[in-house]
Amino acid sequence: MQTITVNYVQRDEDWTVTVSGLGKTLNGEASGIIAARDRADQLVEQLTGEGASPTVVHLLNGSAYEFTSTYMTARLTRSPEDTSATDVSDESTDDSAKADADAQAEETAPQRDETNSTPAVPRKTLSHEPDSAPQRLAHAG
Repeated sequence: MQTITVNYVQRDEDWTVTVSGLGKTLNGEASGIIAARDRADQLVEQLTGEGASPTVVHLLNGSAYEFTSTYMTARLTRSPEDTSATDVSDESTDDSAKADADAQAEETAPQRDETNSTPAVPRKTLSHEPDSAPQRLAHAG
């Protein structure tokens, strides 16, 4: 599979996105790096078709690290009122991922004994006293 490259260029608060791959180039614009990343996803989908999962490299000033740093900083520092329709789709993805994780946890969780509802695997309780471990070591030697 061929790699698709997304180049980001910032002009004040606006971003230009250029998606290149599969012998084609598509361009788009957005306000803010988060919206630019969303626009890039749309352009990649136009380029590859729905359902494809290509390898996509996002670059800012020729650096994947610089893009990731800038994008994650924007994601982590945005205020609650900055939420958008994109966040709604992120939440639905998070919900399905959470459901998958819950289902997997149920499959791997220890089975309970139906007669007394205690876990089948015994658990050891650790001491909460900070001085107890060093004293035992001192007496052991």
